[in-house]
Amino acid sequence: MKHYSVMKEIAIKELNIKTDGIYVDATLGYAGHSKEILKRIRKGYLFAFDADKEAISYSHHELSLIGDNFKIIHANFKELKQKLLENDITKVDGVLFDLGLSSPEIDDVKRGFSFMNEAVLDMRMNQDSEFSAKEVVNTYSKNELTELFYKYAEEKKSALIASGIVKYREKKEIKTTQELVNIIRDSVGANYFFKNHPERVIFQAIRIEVNQELEAIQIALEEAIKMLNPGGRIVVITFHSLEDRIVKNIFKKYSEVNPIVKGMPDIPPEYQPLIKIINKKPITPSEAELKENSRSKSAKLRVIERI
Repeated sequence: MKHYSVMKEIAIKELNIKTDGIYVDATLGYAGHSKEILKRIRKGYLFAFDADKEAISYSHHELSLIGDNFKIIHANFKELKQKLLENDITKVDGVLFDLGLSSPEIDDVKRGFSFMNEAVLDMRMNQDSEFSAKEVVNTYSKNELTELFYKYAEEKKSALIASGIVKYREKKEIKTTQELVNIIRDSVGANYFFKNHPERVIFQAIRIEVNQELEAIQIALEEAIKMLNPGGRIVVITFHSLEDRIVKNIFKKYSEVNPIVKGMPDIPPEYQPLIKIINKKPITPSEAELKENSRSKSAKLRVIERI
């Protein structure tokens, strides 16, 4: 199984791992980061989350070769707090979020994530979910699609693309990725299509909607901050501006004095910042990594530490 974990060395270094700590890999994938964490916590414990059964099956075997002090939880990381509490965990020493799709998910044609191959419209990270890209494309109204594409794709021709989708599906159901790509091309015209490739961001927007990705980040990241032990760290790797904006804003919110009491001589503890930001500017992949894995090009890594 070929999978490249983006910014693996720097992510593990910035987690500042203690050998007896409790760590969470919120995005297990194919265990690239989890294996490195497990190697370093001989007296600690690792909880890893993923919604993808194929990733879990592969990763369980890989991690078992290193140790047995881990548990994989089949759930979206938005359930992070609830699932950890079910395992009697109230505090952790570090959490890693790698928010990119894993290479096997992108490369597995039948999963329908890629606009480059013919496949059934799917894009579900959790294969048990009944809600897929097919439902989004065939049941959302013109206004809902337009809003979705503006919000998650930031595509200026969102209304045209939404109109094209609705017009096409009046004749027949949209079933495949290439049908959708062709509809996008016909809606915006060949010149705009080949110059700007709107299919990239439209597929991204649909995938975000299917998996409720941005909502999950918001919920899980705030809960993870509150569950951190003092000195514990959170490392987040984002891959597009929508994700990075959410992460940046949450880190800003919890690293500043509450505006209600700002300027007071004695600020009560409950209004003090919970975290400090370790890197003011996001860390980006090295030239060597970019040569090795072009998919890491848009990655940004941010780190905070609990005060």
